[in-house]
Amino acid sequence: MNAQEKFDKFLTKHPHPHVAFFNRPHLSRRRFFEVLGAGVTGSYLVQRAGLGANTVVTPQLPESPKGTAKNVIFILLAGAPSHVDTFDFKMSNGITPAAAAPATINGILWPTGILPNLAKNINDFALVRSMSSHALVHSLGQTWTQIGRNPAAALGNIAPNIGSIVAIEKTPERTPSKVFPTFIALNSGGASGSGYLSSSYAPFKVNPSTGGLPDTMNVDGQVRMDQRWSLLHSEDDVLRIQSPLGKDVDDMDSFYSAAKGMMYNNTVSQAFSYTAAGSARYGSNSFGNACLVAKQILAADQGTRYIEITVGGWDMHQNIYGAGGNIKAGTNIFTLGNILDAGLSTLINDLKDGGLFDSTMIVMAGEFGRTVGPVTAAGGRDHFLHQFAFFAGGGVKGGQTIGSTDALGAKTVDPGWSRGRDVYIEDIEATIYSAMGINWTNIRYDDPFGRGFEYVPSAASDTYGPINELWG
Repeated sequence: MNAQEKFDKFLTKHPHPHVAFFNRPHLSRRRFFEVLGAGVTGSYLVQRAGLGANTVVTPQLPESPKGTAKNVIFILLAGAPSHVDTFDFKMSNGITPAAAAPATINGILWPTGILPNLAKNINDFALVRSMSSHALVHSLGQTWTQIGRNPAAALGNIAPNIGSIVAIEKTPERTPSKVFPTFIALNSGGASGSGYLSSSYAPFKVNPSTGGLPDTMNVDGQVRMDQRWSLLHSEDDVLRIQSPLGKDVDDMDSFYSAAKGMMYNNTVSQAFSYTAAGSARYGSNSFGNACLVAKQILAADQGTRYIEITVGGWDMHQNIYGAGGNIKAGTNIFTLGNILDAGLSTLINDLKDGGLFDSTMIVMAGEFGRTVGPVTAAGGRDHFLHQFAFFAGGGVKGGQTIGSTDALGAKTVDPGWSRGRDVYIEDIEATIYSAMGINWTNIRYDDPFGRGFEYVPSAASDTYGPINELWG
């Protein structure tokens, strides 16, 4: 039995829905009356029942994270791109247009007609080609990709975004002078939030614009704004700070304070705004603008450690090569591929020029892949489990591919890494944590049900783990 067969057997024995969400710690009827009989101390016993004496965060295994990255830029390719037309390119005669212009670069077959600029960056990034998804539903898969676990599983619908875990882990490293949110999401209105964690670890969502962040100045001026701010706190600090009204009010006060810190701030204006010329370098489109702003945010060094960028449109069930074979018609693998290529390539180059590349890990993936071989009757490709992942910077050894697929790109023929099976999003999650110096086997005992929240599911059994081969 090979590693993949053993892993599949594990999933059969422990299916990813795992325990139902509502199967939370509870008291049996007998235990309820035992506690009731304890009288005045009963309520305390109920609070502690099933929680044990664990510390808030405990590593389940004594792992040694790589700690090679200070920052992460996570790019979600929403809609699921075709892996065989992009980062696991397969030239299918009579199917793939000649305009894809495949060329072998550094031993890698590359679609220079679709991703021309990244062809020049091949030595800067690594590709994981032995990756599979657990599900083929967009909403489920996109959330799964962001939280690193099944959203329908136990604790799934209160699970934080990977970026929120990074934010809470890195909060002790923040200083009062750092005014940017630790977790920022660009063009990501649907980004997963902080789950059960405090809202202060949620993604700060913004769509980049030439004008920068809105509402960072008051029409009455800074002096008047500061006076109003002081008056506000003199009136209601008693309800704002350690509020008797509960966590929601505390969170709101944190939001207000964080927002105030970003007002009348030249560093904020410079990081979140850009010129037409700057936008043009990145392709003059929303994805390119997000890459530009992401670079500027990290260059400002104001406390942001995790940035999520979403670029959608990859759900190409029809006309994947353009309507009527016209590669310039509508949204297709050529037009969207060129947008991704221009923005990502310039981001890599600018991070290198600015001395940020080695400390910033770029991770990119969709929620799944697309069917291989001939296109459908509608000229598109449908949902498919096999996919890819892209890594660059943050200590990653570029110019390599991890894993390989068969001639069609339908299945893995060589996993290419130590676990000897397909890579899953949970492994990507563990890789991000390791790069950021976080023990991926950590378990938190502050979840609302007292179950214990694992950073990576089934970490105690070492089911998932980092792709250490990325570091060479």
